Amino acid sequence: MKALVVYDSVYGNTERIANAIAGAIAPSGEVKAVRAGEASVSELQSIQLLIVGSPVQGGRATEAVQAFLKSIPANGLANISVATFDTRMAMRFAKLFGNAAERMAKSVKEKRANLVAPPEGFVVEGKEGPLREGELERAAAWAKGIVEGRRTT
Repeated sequence: MKALVVYDSVYGNTERIANAIAGAIAPSGEVKAVRAGEASVSELQSIQLLIVGSPVQGGRATEAVQAFLKSIPANGLANISVATFDTRMAMRFAKLFGNAAERMAKSVKEKRANLVAPPEGFVVEGKEGPLREGELERAAAWAKGIVEGRRTT
């Protein structure tokens, strides 16, 4: 299996989650983690799994992630398994604005992606972090679950 993890990171927390996800996928195949601004849509032609992550910025993904998703052609994710995640604060008022993972999931579904997991959020303590204890391990377990789920389908 060939996988691509596309992410953006402001304070380094989302990058750490993306790298934990890539590390968990690595034993199952080839995986590459790349910032959204450096990701090429042409890479999608050779992968089976795409994971997209962003910190929550005003309830949305960063501009770099949004631009990457917009650059994907209308049917550009057909036959590709996709999952989305974000990093967010665990505050009640944040629920009012929504989260990036759900919006990214909606965007990839519109491009005919096969969503293989519900959108996931990983918690940071405060605006700049650090990540809540155990989130890197939870991200790795989430990624392993996605890979295992793909093997059975």
